[in-house]
Amino acid sequence: MSDDVLISTINDVPGYEVVQVHGEVYGLIVRARNVFSNLGAGLRTIVGGEARGYTKLLMDSRDQATERLKEAAAARGANAVLAMRFDCNEIGDIMSEVAAYGTAVTIRPKA
Repeated sequence: MSDDVLISTINDVPGYEVVQVHGEVYGLIVRARNVFSNLGAGLRTIVGGEARGYTKLLMDSRDQATERLKEAAAARGANAVLAMRFDCNEIGDIMSEVAAYGTAVTIRPKA
C-alpha cells in the first residue's frame, strides 16, 4: 500500500491538485553504530577520506525513514506527501536519528 504514496520535496505536484490535506506525518528511525564503525571513523579523522560505514548507515536510515513516512501517510488515507524533508541528529554520540517528515495529502490529476 505504501508503494502507492508519492513523495515530493516541493509543495505541489505539476499536473495534480490537492483535494484533501491529512496533516503532518513522519517516519523516524534511530540506529546505533557498532564499535567497528566507530573505530574506522576514528581512523578516518586522522588520515582523511570517506567513512563508508557511516555513509551506508545514513543511506539505509534515510531509506527506512522514508518507508515509514509512506506507511504513516497511507494509514491516514493519503496518496502523497508534499514538502518532504529530512532531519538528522546524534544521540549520545553513539546513535543516529533520521526523521523524514512532510504533509500527507490526497492528490488527483487536474481535469
